[in-house]
Amino acid sequence: MYNYLDFEKPVADLEGKIIELKKLADNGESVDVGDEIARLEKRSRDALRDVYKALTPWQKVQVARHPDRPHCIDYIKGLFTDFTALAGDRNFGEDEAIVGGFARFRGEPVAVIGQEKGSDTASRLRHNFGSVRPEGYRKAVRIMDLADRFGIPVVTLVDTAGAYPGVGAEERGQAEAIARSTSACLALKVPSISVVIGEGGSGGAIAIATANRVYMLEHAIYSVISPEGAASILWRDTTRSKDAATNMKITAQDLLEMKVIDAIIAEPLGGAHRAPETVIAATGDLVAGTLKEFAASNADFREQRREKYLAMGRNL
Repeated sequence: MYNYLDFEKPVADLEGKIIELKKLADNGESVDVGDEIARLEKRSRDALRDVYKALTPWQKVQVARHPDRPHCIDYIKGLFTDFTALAGDRNFGEDEAIVGGFARFRGEPVAVIGQEKGSDTASRLRHNFGSVRPEGYRKAVRIMDLADRFGIPVVTLVDTAGAYPGVGAEERGQAEAIARSTSACLALKVPSISVVIGEGGSGGAIAIATANRVYMLEHAIYSVISPEGAASILWRDTTRSKDAATNMKITAQDLLEMKVIDAIIAEPLGGAHRAPETVIAATGDLVAGTLKEFAASNADFREQRREKYLAMGRNL
């Protein structure tokens, strides 16, 4: 059974009935339920298609935050081999909200940096729900510096509600760490690719997402602040989060139209959590094609990146 979102109730009801009928069949009940199961399965697929064909921005926020959605570690396990993680910022300590290191991607060396939210209570606490502290961003800078030194492309996987806002993080220079990480992304001489796999929240995301190519999953979101935060600031009313999500243009479709991102990775019907292997493979194919394109190019990747972000300011 899936963890159903509020707007998926019609699908949940149908799939619940399907499960009950399958249990009857497994228990050897004399009634033939095969035709009924097939009929309900078709109704369920049609209902799911109808729901996901007309998702509102707020519903996309809920899908992007779905607890069963594949996370950074799932992508690393599914796409990379010989992954060697690096730990610590050589200054204060280790932050497990950032998972990063070096690996091989389809035989070629790459640096991988991603934000990990965790998949159960223990791992969510260990990874701080993907909210990165200053030492996490400094670890990311360390990995980028090494990648640049050895001419290795950088791939980042973005999935965070935002950088950690705690007092300790502020005392250790959170704003400075985010700024230096963003600067390190812009300064890379090697090509970089960023994929927003869930939430791309505020500077916490931009710190590792300032890449030559930025891709988003179909139901991911990317924004300067969370809808709840925007509603609280603009209207002093967090119940208006739905309005904020709509007005902020945070969906992949809106951002592609505004040329903030470069392409959208299609998700399986019902979201990435329904078929993680499919969306991970599709992400890998797009990354592979982009790296191949970069390898055949004589472009100045740092200058290309600079022009990309200056053009956003001019166009908007």
